[in-house]
Amino acid sequence: MFGNMDRRRRVPRTDAVLADSRLVEAGGRLGRSVVKAAVAAAQERARQGEIAPEEVADAAVKALPARAASLRPVVNATGVLIHTNLGRAPLSAAAVEAMTAAAGSADVEFDLATGARSRRGRGTLAALASAVPMAQDVHVVNNNAAALVLVATALAAGREIVISRGELVEIGDGFRIPDLLASTGARLREVGTTNRTSVRDYADAVGPATGFVLKVHPSNFRIEGFTGSAEVPELTGLGVPVVVDIGSGLLAREPLLPAEPDATTMIEAGADLVTASGDKLLGGPQAGLLLGRCDLVERCRRHPLARALRVDKLTLAALEATLRGPVPPVRRALHADPAVLERRATALAGRLARAGIDALGVPSEAAVGGGGAPGVLLPSAAVSLPERFAVPLRTGDPPVVGRIEGAQLLLDLRAVPPERDDDVARAVLAVAEVVG
Repeated sequence: MFGNMDRRRRVPRTDAVLADSRLVEAGGRLGRSVVKAAVAAAQERARQGEIAPEEVADAAVKALPARAASLRPVVNATGVLIHTNLGRAPLSAAAVEAMTAAAGSADVEFDLATGARSRRGRGTLAALASAVPMAQDVHVVNNNAAALVLVATALAAGREIVISRGELVEIGDGFRIPDLLASTGARLREVGTTNRTSVRDYADAVGPATGFVLKVHPSNFRIEGFTGSAEVPELTGLGVPVVVDIGSGLLAREPLLPAEPDATTMIEAGADLVTASGDKLLGGPQAGLLLGRCDLVERCRRHPLARALRVDKLTLAALEATLRGPVPPVRRALHADPAVLERRATALAGRLARAGIDALGVPSEAAVGGGGAPGVLLPSAAVSLPERFAVPLRTGDPPVVGRIEGAQLLLDLRAVPPERDDDVARAVLAVAEVVG
């Protein structure tokens, strides 16, 4: 008992530990409360005899997180390019740099030349308008669901939205398009059937109470067989606005994904408004894009709800850099050369095999993900490892997330930038020392 008491007396005081230069530096980077929590935990370990009292400062330093936020950067080796659970589109270096530049005070709605207030995010809006010149006007909100809510509220609150039954989709995590639209005060007028909806179905439903006709791209599933739907050009003569939710964020046609709708084509086809996501195939930050007729965009922009749905300066900066800057990572991954992927997988697997690890370079199939291009498989290549590597790789530093197929862990390289191959190799080698 006296030994325990002596050990407790020898545990250094909190203020003495916090005076350690390493912890002082960490306090300025992570916050004093985070550092104090690490010190308290180390002191308790010393009281319990797990570490020596003189090791408290070292243990506290070792336990500190790498950064103040709990989110951890992850290597996405799942083969899903736009992985919703992993934050969807990774930002380009240009977008990250733009966000850092805007993190302090920035001229987000201020004219430096005149000293007067200016239009919020004018550079971003100009970049978006340049990317889709067919659109008369553009607006940005905080995600695509918000864009759809704003359109429904501004154009159809207390009125009807005509929509095909086959397009009443669930967009993820239990959220459904009909519930989302009904929350705005609009009434849904469902037409057609799950598998077939004709122009006549829409025409019979349109009347004085109609706010607009809505076309929703069923981006996360496919219906095959005896199907039929009315296309945008067929709906433009009904006397009401046609709104198209393309979802995935393509602003122009993508030859690799011919069935995926894009904003430019939809507007050319006669859509009055198009809504889309910024963090999917566009490859930018989470944002909802509104593009189309200037009078309709202006009604949305001036609606009181628009204030609640507006984006912050960091999103504006990242979106503009994505639109004006170099090809973002998602687009690079989409266009990756399968032969190059195969060579990378073979080289990486060989490096691991020489270290005694059961690793092979194998063919793989990747997917777009994020509700885009359902059913489209992209030829890829992966490193195959024993399944026991999966958990320690996911919980390592950096976390490497793959997928399990046939009792093997596959690390698909299509969404992994080539410059991260060394990181993947080091992570696997570190895990091998633990799991054997």
